[in-house]
Amino acid sequence: METPGSQSSLHRANLERVVRAVRLAGSLTQAEIARTTGLSAATVSNIVRELKDGGTVEVTPTSAGGRRARAVSLSGDAGIVIGVDFGHTHLRVAIGNLAHQVLAEESEPLDVDASSTQGFDRAEQLVTRLIEAIGVDPTKIAGVGLGVPGPIDVESGTLGSTAILPGWTGTNPAAEMGHRLGVPVHVDNDANLGALGELVWGSGRGVRDLAYIKVASGVGAGLVIDGKIYRGPGGTAGEIGHITLDESGPVCRCGNRGCLETFAAARHVLPLLQSSHGTDLTMEGVVRLARDGDPGCRRVIADVGRHIGSGVANLCNLLNPSRVVLGGDLAEAGELVLGPIRESVGRYAIPSAARQLSVLPGALGGRAEVLGALALALSEMGDSTLLDGTLSAATPAFT
Repeated sequence: METPGSQSSLHRANLERVVRAVRLAGSLTQAEIARTTGLSAATVSNIVRELKDGGTVEVTPTSAGGRRARAVSLSGDAGIVIGVDFGHTHLRVAIGNLAHQVLAEESEPLDVDASSTQGFDRAEQLVTRLIEAIGVDPTKIAGVGLGVPGPIDVESGTLGSTAILPGWTGTNPAAEMGHRLGVPVHVDNDANLGALGELVWGSGRGVRDLAYIKVASGVGAGLVIDGKIYRGPGGTAGEIGHITLDESGPVCRCGNRGCLETFAAARHVLPLLQSSHGTDLTMEGVVRLARDGDPGCRRVIADVGRHIGSGVANLCNLLNPSRVVLGGDLAEAGELVLGPIRESVGRYAIPSAARQLSVLPGALGGRAEVLGALALALSEMGDSTLLDGTLSAATPAFT
């Protein structure tokens, strides 16, 4: 039995610090581990050797700053995590290992009018099919991250009333999927997971403060402050789509008038083009036509960009992020939408905040949310099982 303050408990704490740093980053050199954890280079070297002998981590040669180094990552067979992303019209599932490698991924259409039970059943079937396809032992599942298009109440875990999927309000996605899969499930809204995905794998790498703006059937923002998702006490932080732009504007699904969402979301924007382009037009199609030079589509996208920029300017004045990443189909418009966003930011944001801000398209496209779900599962899982395996397989440094 370990006594608090003893050498063995201190060693255990140092093991946890190293394993957590590697788990969250995917791969780090020993020098990076030392900087991240605050441990000495000698201590990190000894711990990495112990973890390697126990089969918890893998060490491979690499280079850093032109010098030879050793990259440390969790063992590929130490466990797997699952990401599930429910969108307005799609279901996407990915399976990854603890070394941040995606092992399998698949997407299929989801009927927006499908009940929550049908949706969860479909997700369970897709998860089971992918696990069987890659031949992974289900007992290796360390956790599941799940994304939904709406706010999650922090206390109850239920989906809020402004969710995009009708009929899902009041459901508890974590409990539903946890019951089906028999493993811990962690849930968050799609914008937060998009932010996590871009932070770990995409356009947000290397920054500690960013906002991920997702424009699809709704408009939401995932906020990263000091490297962590900020959800607010009620879980509704980042509802940028409900910033009021015009008090006399269209009625929003939230009950207010003139919300940003009523000027930027696909279901409000597409009708503007239906008389000239038909009723089958999608936001993806608008972007494609705009890039091909269609004047009407270009005008609509530019207007949407200016409206989004007004919301981003508010974020700049309040939170002063260093980077804004635009996700969803609209990001594929590139400078056609990014230019107007920057124009509005320059006009409405405090000059010092605007100067420090970079506005970039997402690097992950439609995969941002499901990869963010994997990142959520990785960040929420504990290290006890990994360490217990290490300590039983390797000779402890302290007795």
